[in-house]
Amino acid sequence: MSRYTPLRSSITRLTSRQSPYSSIQNVARPSAAFTQQIRGYKRNPQPMRDVMTGEIIQTPDLDPSLLKISKTTTPKTPLPPSKLVFGKTFTDHMLTINWNSANGWATPEIKPYAPLELDPSSTVFHYAFTLFEGMKAYRQEDGTVRLFRPDMNMARMNRSATRIALPTFDGEALTELIKKLVVLDSEWIPKEKGYSLYIRPTLIGTQNALGVGPSSDAMLFVICSPVGPYYASGFKPVQLLATTKFVRAAPGGTGGYKLGANYAPGVVPQAEAAKEGYSQNLWLLGDEHALTEVGTMNLFVAFKNPDGTVELVTPPLDDVVLPGVTRDSALQLARQHAKGELVVPGLPEKLVVSERKLIMADLVEAEKNGTLVEVFGTGTAAIVSAVDKIGYEGRDIQIPTGPEGLGNIAKGLLDRIIAIQTGEIEHPWSVIANPKSEV
Repeated sequence: MSRYTPLRSSITRLTSRQSPYSSIQNVARPSAAFTQQIRGYKRNPQPMRDVMTGEIIQTPDLDPSLLKISKTTTPKTPLPPSKLVFGKTFTDHMLTINWNSANGWATPEIKPYAPLELDPSSTVFHYAFTLFEGMKAYRQEDGTVRLFRPDMNMARMNRSATRIALPTFDGEALTELIKKLVVLDSEWIPKEKGYSLYIRPTLIGTQNALGVGPSSDAMLFVICSPVGPYYASGFKPVQLLATTKFVRAAPGGTGGYKLGANYAPGVVPQAEAAKEGYSQNLWLLGDEHALTEVGTMNLFVAFKNPDGTVELVTPPLDDVVLPGVTRDSALQLARQHAKGELVVPGLPEKLVVSERKLIMADLVEAEKNGTLVEVFGTGTAAIVSAVDKIGYEGRDIQIPTGPEGLGNIAKGLLDRIIAIQTGEIEHPWSVIANPKSEV
């Protein structure tokens, strides 16, 4: 894949990642490794110019071979695992990469964790040029460090960047850089079962100017935080308030993208739900009260059919629902089970998996006739979270959760995904970050 990304004009950006001159480039330019050997230093990324006019036609993409690493001289002492609070503790290092429209992606740097220095006029502060991802790394007893489906996070991050006119990048290159960061700070990943390293890649606009338009400057950074098991003391079902007062997203909007602007507006609705005794909102849409998401998680509902089959349903994305990595994983595993390609303990033998519209009337009717099997959310933090009641139009819809506080389908998917994430079950979704020689 080319290490160059198209030069974006002030309004539009080319989408092709492959240079039309790639064959010429490969012959004319020595490799980064060779250049470093003969000159003794790493070159800086250089834009590609037209051979006749000298005009810049492509700017450099991310290049892991140019990575600079500055290790901290004052390493912190990791907290005992029992003292960890989600998102409050950070590792010793961070990854930063700057970008501008004239020169493309600059040299990647891993350096000591520290505050960012930004101009008060930076576009991120005024116009919400910010997007992020959430992913995890796991450490096995032998020291092997694994990432879970990083390609999905990279694809979604690029999709979000395109939506708000921030630069895209080579996802495989960023994954390699994240591996370097995670391995460097791997001692921060607790070895105890259920613990992991939460990874937060973030991309922000940093142009120093007021005025709404594409940001000419950006920064991509990655920070890491050790986290404990979501269910440290057993499964705890959540209670939802199906809200029609607030709307999270609408067709044509930004609900299907992982943008910072989607999250702050959900704080007040959640606080109001908490005042009424509920854990989260169940976001509804339109006059039919169509179900979309559970707080910041994707939604699944299981129904019992007259023929004895169980239908597992999740709302379609429709540019409204975020394409969750855990959602996709649950769907794929459930579909493989339904086709007989895989047996997931806990899932019904006769299973149908659907992505279709769900409305609140469906749940009301299913509770009334006893065909509502279970409801749960999926996301990176909890993986799976059961729901035991939904407040709707003045009453609570009661939902079975089983004696453990988690229904059979949710528990089966949770166990299988964890086994893949931790390497207990070998699977292409589990990507090793450190070669065997480094373990």
